[in-house]
Amino acid sequence: MNGTNTWLSYVLAALATWRVTHLLAEEDGPADLVLRLRLRLGMGWLGSWMDCFHCLSIWVAMPFAAIVAQSLMEWVLGWLALSGAACLFERIGGVREELPPQALEFPEDNDHVMLRSRSDGTEG
Repeated sequence: MNGTNTWLSYVLAALATWRVTHLLAEEDGPADLVLRLRLRLGMGWLGSWMDCFHCLSIWVAMPFAAIVAQSLMEWVLGWLALSGAACLFERIGGVREELPPQALEFPEDNDHVMLRSRSDGTEG
């Protein structure tokens, strides 16, 4: 396998690791299948893995690393790298909760005048 195919394989494996991990940790899945699985696993150690994106990505990355690796050392490094890449993708583009409007307001005694205008429209 040449270098370009190797890089492409790892990029695709990283994206697939993120996608499967996100499906299992954050989504209900088609016909609520993942939700039902999560409920069935309950609060045990397997169920707790389903609640933690970072924990789950380690296990999801394992078979993808086995597919793209060409040696044992490459598999171990690829396994950790694919999990790390999935975690980075989650931080960069994962679903984020929107802050409630009051979280963006400054308290009245705030002296950071550069960050806000006065109620009369002039700068503080």
